Amino acid sequence: MKAFNRILSAVAVAVILLFVVVNMVLAADKTDGGRLYRVEISRLVRELEANGSADISECEYVTNIERYGENFYSTDSDYVICEINGELYRFDYNTNGYSNKTCLTGIVNAALGVMAILLIVVMLYIKFAILAPFERLSDIPYELSKSNLTAPITETKNRFFGKFLWGIDILRENIEQQKQRELEMQKEKKTLLLSLSHDIKTPLSAIKLYSAALSKNLYSDTEKQRKIAENINEKADEIEGYVSQIITASREDFLSLEVNMGEFYLSELIEKITGYYREKLALIKTDFIIGEYKNCLLLGDLNRSVEVLQNVIENSLKYGDGRRVELIFPEDDECAQIAIINGGCTLGKDDLPHIFESFWRGANAKNLRGSGLGLYICRQLMCRMNGEIFAKIDDDIITVTAVFARV
Repeated sequence: MKAFNRILSAVAVAVILLFVVVNMVLAADKTDGGRLYRVEISRLVRELEANGSADISECEYVTNIERYGENFYSTDSDYVICEINGELYRFDYNTNGYSNKTCLTGIVNAALGVMAILLIVVMLYIKFAILAPFERLSDIPYELSKSNLTAPITETKNRFFGKFLWGIDILRENIEQQKQRELEMQKEKKTLLLSLSHDIKTPLSAIKLYSAALSKNLYSDTEKQRKIAENINEKADEIEGYVSQIITASREDFLSLEVNMGEFYLSELIEKITGYYREKLALIKTDFIIGEYKNCLLLGDLNRSVEVLQNVIENSLKYGDGRRVELIFPEDDECAQIAIINGGCTLGKDDLPHIFESFWRGANAKNLRGSGLGLYICRQLMCRMNGEIFAKIDDDIITVTAVFARV
């Protein structure tokens, strides 16, 4: 706001200087009344010298010519006296040129005044209607970053920021709901882990008792020893089952991947992806190629579908050679396929079956930051939208294909 105030002050100073300069220029211009009537008098003097008479019908400033006589000096008009052929002549004139210049000066000043007022009014409107409300909103993202989510954001009638405030409030609610779901999920996981930990203690105690008995040769009968060994194996299988549940609980459902099923056109999806990546890839000198496709109606969530393609393209940019990213559309009568192709793949074919697993990262990702969740999220989302996603490698070219259900 301080910078805008400085700009506003500079504009006001510039307007004042403009007024001063224009009025100085107009004041310095003396051609109207100060020179033109003299030109007319000089022309009339030449006519009188040559012809003894002169015509003033076409004169703008000279109103009368009076030869020397009784009332020679009796006039209320401005005049000039000249001697022509030995006689005195009085040339009466008016100074309407000065009044014209005064009128012109007034018009110019009025126009400049109106323009200055409009300019200042517009800048004040921008300051109080746009910049001041926006400055008050500048703390909202900071508060959201600190997880201050409980207080709703008050909507205003400001037509510039009404939709913005509504969107920020929706974001706040979504973050708050996600935080609440995460807390509930953590609570459920802790409860499950505590329960499983307690259940493990029973077979574990039995195994300890059986092993202690065997170590002390309490069971010399071979049949009893075989029976105890079977019991130990049974209890170990029981523990293994509990461990599997713990691993499953720690791997699954750690992300909230809600999908709002609906219908959308393939062209809508491609337009969103193109709008996001066309300029971005042009800046890094990566060719972005969109193949020909037949528009059709797809089943799924448009926003989640965009997320799937974005995750794949981001992986292409991160792990590829950066030369090109190409989208092609293999023909299929029952579904719609979108294949993302890029070169420079260094992933081994043995690693290919694992790329859609959670937290898995290939050998080519050692020096690159990442969580190993991008393609896992893609598969989870595609499954929830009744679709599929798979990948193949040919030499150093990797193709990831997303399959969408048609309506």
